[in-house]
Amino acid sequence: MENNYSNIFFLGIGGIGMSALAQYFHSSGYKVAGYDRVQSEICVRLENQGIAIHYEDDIKNIPADFLNTAKTLVILTPAIPSEHSELNYFINNGFQITKRSEILGMISNPKKGLAIAGTHGKTSVSGICANIMSQTKNSCSAFLGGIAKNFNSNLVLNTESEYVVVEADEFDRSFHRLTPSTALITCIEADHLDIYKDFESLKEAFVIFGNKVKNDGNLILNKSIGQEIKKSFKKELNIFTYGLNDSSCDFYIGNVSYENESCVFDINYPGGKIESIKYRLGGNHNLENALAGASVSLLNGAGSEDVRKGLESFRGIVRRFDYRVKNSDHTYIDDYAHHPGEITAFLSAVRLLYPDRKITGVFQPHLFSRTADFYQGFAESLSLCDELILLPVYPAREKPVPGVSSKMIFDLVSSPEKHLCDKDELLNMIEKLNPGLLVTMGAGDIDLFINPIEKLLNK
Repeated sequence: MENNYSNIFFLGIGGIGMSALAQYFHSSGYKVAGYDRVQSEICVRLENQGIAIHYEDDIKNIPADFLNTAKTLVILTPAIPSEHSELNYFINNGFQITKRSEILGMISNPKKGLAIAGTHGKTSVSGICANIMSQTKNSCSAFLGGIAKNFNSNLVLNTESEYVVVEADEFDRSFHRLTPSTALITCIEADHLDIYKDFESLKEAFVIFGNKVKNDGNLILNKSIGQEIKKSFKKELNIFTYGLNDSSCDFYIGNVSYENESCVFDINYPGGKIESIKYRLGGNHNLENALAGASVSLLNGAGSEDVRKGLESFRGIVRRFDYRVKNSDHTYIDDYAHHPGEITAFLSAVRLLYPDRKITGVFQPHLFSRTADFYQGFAESLSLCDELILLPVYPAREKPVPGVSSKMIFDLVSSPEKHLCDKDELLNMIEKLNPGLLVTMGAGDIDLFINPIEKLLNK
């Protein structure tokens, strides 16, 4: 670390990306502490490892050891508001303040970085890739955007491996800090329009990211990504495509069948084929994610049996098609889906696995700006539910916007049964409806209801 910092202070330490870095520095021998607004389950994990965290924005809560400008590096998440008093203390007193994305680049760029980007699916693909690469003789480290059940963590640390899997986040153009040796883009759909002025600007950002790949490195693209974007990448890249049931792609899945709520398929790749892989997650988007993780791994030293073991042993990511209850009366699946495209993919997969069951969905919109931009798309995707429970908008980093609310979505939803519901009434409503197949969706604090819902449905 430059300047011989011994202390690392995180503003927004409970964020999924920030917490992985906090664990990385803690395990590397640095003193680590931080602030977050809410004591989430991730914060409790960090506290149990000996990391000091406080939850009230007050300078007096910063540990004394961290008030030395020469010894303390401050790492910032974009979610921290500009008026935050601790942030302003660090600014006014000359502390070195660095964004999370810069630190991730500093760690991964000297290594063989395997960067997973895209508006959807990157956390699952990163977790799958890490699980496959960990089967190989070279293994890997990984900084994940979710808790991978195989590792019970969002950090995989192998100091001897030259490979590091990173989730390349388009929010705030964070992924432009990375210079990977292999990059994959799952899809490019309109999102984060509060950051990007329009969809064209978002597409341009992905082109810049792809061109950050080291010369003679690999760029892997979902077949859905348009030809006009493919032509924008530099000639020094090895460009590959992947897709389902499409032999024109370099990597493709075929012979898909379903057995006992799991999936069996073949992966075809340049120079080989892996037959009859048994995978626990169904639905096209889950199969595309499996193929994406396999594609990155196959280009970076994984053999066919490594891929088979990695996929067949993959237990999933918390909050990504996450089975929470499976008993004789109830099935409950939770998912992080918070964009119309993600919701459509998730609910379509649920319908594929459970074609004859009534789907009751709970959704919490995330951000007023996203709700205003996509309320019609949300209504269309959520109408795939037979019954919908719609919660108020979760504001996250935003202040309320007049006229923007969940009712904009609710009024356009065509599900035969639908309910507007405040958070404090959610458990009572679920108990009253007693759904046989329940799904929860959203990126806000809906995760606080997962354990209570589990207990309710397991009674």
